[in-house]
Amino acid sequence: MSRYKTLAAAAFVVAIAVHGARAEGTDPVIATVGGQEVRQSELNLALSGLDPQLQQMPEEQKRAAALSAVIDVKLLAKNAEKEGLQDDAVFKQRIAYLTERELHNAFFKKHVVDAVTKEEVKARYDKEVAAIPAQEEIKARHILVKTEDEAKAVIKELEAGKSFVELAKTKSSDPNKDEGGDLGYFAKGRMVPEFEEAAFALEKGAYTKTPVKTQFGFHVILVEDKRPQAPPTLEQVEPQVRQLVMRDKYLELLASAKKETGVEISDPALKKAYDEANKPQETK
Repeated sequence: MSRYKTLAAAAFVVAIAVHGARAEGTDPVIATVGGQEVRQSELNLALSGLDPQLQQMPEEQKRAAALSAVIDVKLLAKNAEKEGLQDDAVFKQRIAYLTERELHNAFFKKHVVDAVTKEEVKARYDKEVAAIPAQEEIKARHILVKTEDEAKAVIKELEAGKSFVELAKTKSSDPNKDEGGDLGYFAKGRMVPEFEEAAFALEKGAYTKTPVKTQFGFHVILVEDKRPQAPPTLEQVEPQVRQLVMRDKYLELLASAKKETGVEISDPALKKAYDEANKPQETK
């Protein structure tokens, strides 16, 4: 299964499994429709299914909208039963599919969402994030001018002992001139290639002796510091790492179920498309 498809499916079923859960503890009756009780758990389900635009409303308005939806459903469902629509073949087919989908979601929640442990997340973090070789990052300043001659003039002033920060404030056309051209720390891939190549070639404390031309103009660059880039902490990336663990658990469940149950697709073109979409990918 492609990574995009898997993560999209996982996000979808997680949302249903989590938001569709019946509230623990008391489940009070909040209304009746023709003598039929409407409970808080049903309101919770309706709240989770509200249109995204309605989710922005104040809490009480959201609850009122959700209750209206529940009442409307029950009112017309009673009329549908009177007409015998529950015996329609297409309706029964849809109910069967929806039942299987909710069973899928319940199984997913039990064996994937609730089965992920802190230890598994930490182990995956240690393997895929903390173990990544540290990239070098530099702290730099720059002075941006329009012409090469202006840049050469700035370099001459630096050679004469002028302050880089003060020259940036008075000579640079970049918006960060008031901060002395400070660019902070950055790793490779953040700047345009010409700028990046020149900056990373400098030693700590050195500035470029010739102007660096980019699409923005001509730069004089000063590298103030170099250090290894620390990986993000577990706390910073825990949700993403948890998703990876969940993805692998889900794929393992699907692979096991397919092997045990078997899947046959009669339409050759559809089978080809299905096989391509579900082609296994290497997992780390």
